Amino acid sequence: MFTGLIEEVGVIRSLYSSGSMTHIVIGCSKVNKDIAIGDSVAVNGACLTVTSASSSSLSFEAMNETIARTTLSEKRENDRVNLERALLLSSRLGGHLVLGHVDTVATISDMRDDGGARIYTFSIDRENGNLIVEKGSVSIDGVSLTVVAQNSDTFSVSVLPFTRKETIMEDYHVGTKVNVETDIIGKYVEALMNKEEKTSGITIDKLSQYGFLHR
Repeated sequence: MFTGLIEEVGVIRSLYSSGSMTHIVIGCSKVNKDIAIGDSVAVNGACLTVTSASSSSLSFEAMNETIARTTLSEKRENDRVNLERALLLSSRLGGHLVLGHVDTVATISDMRDDGGARIYTFSIDRENGNLIVEKGSVSIDGVSLTVVAQNSDTFSVSVLPFTRKETIMEDYHVGTKVNVETDIIGKYVEALMNKEEKTSGITIDKLSQYGFLHR
């Protein structure tokens, strides 16, 4: 589990496929301290397992499923990536609870400056877009951010200069694809509502039809 507070920006030194796995070596100098083989690190928000470590790099193996569902499929040598070690139970939770399980890939459709901040707007599939709420939390390439606007197929976040500087968000442009993890609380709520609808036949539309809700 992670917080969405990026510790370091690393650089991909090598990335190649072998059988059903993709091997990734990332150059770094901070997150490789106090880390052991088998530990988890979020790479652009995707939870990967450390297979080897040195004073200047970490190595990972990613399954085909992980590569297919994230932007790691488009990464190349010398690309920069956000890195965060797994959360310690003794740590402050400065962001929000991030599992490192990427839900979908979104695309930047607009960028504009707003004072010192920068507003990024993302196009997203409706299934996952409906799990994003205004003023709620979302993870973009592993960065914990607050949603400032939302509808079913787009959402926007406002990012301060410090966050852009300390992450790969300065590299973004219109058309950039990013890993998105929606808030875990919203996913559980949706799952419970779907289960209740299947077992009881109660739906939001039915409650509204019989006067229990005003829409």
